[in-house]
Amino acid sequence: MSTERIEEFLGAVKAAFAANTLIGLKLGGYHGAEADLKSIDVKKIVAKGTEKFSFTFHYKTRDIIKNQIQPEALGNLRTALRDEFRSARLATTEFDLTFERNGDKVRLKRTDVAGRVAPSTGHDRAKNRPLTATDKPWLHALGITGKDGQVRNDAQDKFRQINKMVEIFAPLIQAIKVDKPRIVDMGAGKGYLDFALYDYLDGKADIIGVELRDKLVADGNATAAASGFAGLSFVPGTILDYDATGADAVIALHACDTATDDAIYQGIKAGASLIAVAPCCHKQIRRQMEAGKPATELGVLLRHGIFLERQAEMVTDTFRALLLELSGYRVKVFEFVSDAHTPKNNLVVAEKDGRAGRDRDAVLKQIAETKALFGVERHYLEGLLGL
Repeated sequence: MSTERIEEFLGAVKAAFAANTLIGLKLGGYHGAEADLKSIDVKKIVAKGTEKFSFTFHYKTRDIIKNQIQPEALGNLRTALRDEFRSARLATTEFDLTFERNGDKVRLKRTDVAGRVAPSTGHDRAKNRPLTATDKPWLHALGITGKDGQVRNDAQDKFRQINKMVEIFAPLIQAIKVDKPRIVDMGAGKGYLDFALYDYLDGKADIIGVELRDKLVADGNATAAASGFAGLSFVPGTILDYDATGADAVIALHACDTATDDAIYQGIKAGASLIAVAPCCHKQIRRQMEAGKPATELGVLLRHGIFLERQAEMVTDTFRALLLELSGYRVKVFEFVSDAHTPKNNLVVAEKDGRAGRDRDAVLKQIAETKALFGVERHYLEGLLGL
């Protein structure tokens, strides 16, 4: 009976999709194996002339969108309704159909409606981005736009990345409770994020980019001056040598290996309200895992180089999160750009919440147990913090 009810529900979804009467579909009551998944929203789109189901997977800290053609989508919905979700609601222009599953028992309830109009299925349209104007001097100086002020074809991915970073970082900066926060970008490079943030925040922050290469520092300062960005500057030097005293936020995007830990340490030492890093390379811990004695049961996970590399990334960033918690920060780790752009796409966000010293023994025990499990002697950041 439950199988028949599921097929009846899927039949209604399929018919609404074909007749263009689908308003939306929402799945809730998740009890599957995927961590932090809460619900799924489904709608119909037309992308490049092809009708598809668009799935938005709502996780605890992020949303992921996947578009699927009808046979694949219906198959995945069938599995979801049978094994993973306890409830679903189909909304069409003519009726609502609710699905409730309790064990092997399935209940459907239909309610007729009137006066609804199906939403547009057009998907090939301009994106809603924080940076809408492309005629900015800094965009041209950084090679994002051409002389005509339009985004260059070979810079479309970079422009999307910049917009995504602003979407993530701007609210974090705006949440800092000071009138004009001081932001320090460690290992700023060309300063893509710095220029974009300063522009978006309309100068309501002071931003300093710390960069080792003198030419990039000079170019950055020249572009900031040409753009009229008085509160944006670049300074030469290493991350550890810079005096970050007074920083409200310390950020570092793709600082290699232990340079990420240098940036985290500078943020902790400065008492920054926000520390946000996108780690790159994880050589220090990987070398210890290769030379150390991980637990025997981990052998199957570590014997292949690619698996060892990925485990080293997870272990390294786990230590970073724990050490930030130990220093009084609330920590989140999530994917901040698609791995189609870069495989180094995890962002560690730490916001100071006054928990310094709380649960200290428990955190230190977790660190010690994790080190023993993976054959790690010492994380570089531990040394910086004097632990």
